[in-house]
Amino acid sequence: MSVRVNRPTARECELCGRLERWDGDLGAWQIGRVEGERRAGNPHCIHEWDINGSFNPISDS
Repeated sequence: MSVRVNRPTARECELCGRLERWDGDLGAWQIGRVEGERRAGNPHCIHEWDINGSFNPISDS
């Protein structure tokens, strides 16, 4: 049995609403869009990402 570590693919700031999605081709987080509009949030925000314990990075494979 081997263990696989999963990475999150999306995150949202709880303070300003910035939305980011992981771009595997670039190897970096990119600003997300909702209905074609960029959700950049506040550029001066110290982002508080929506980490609440529901994402489980460990899975059996």
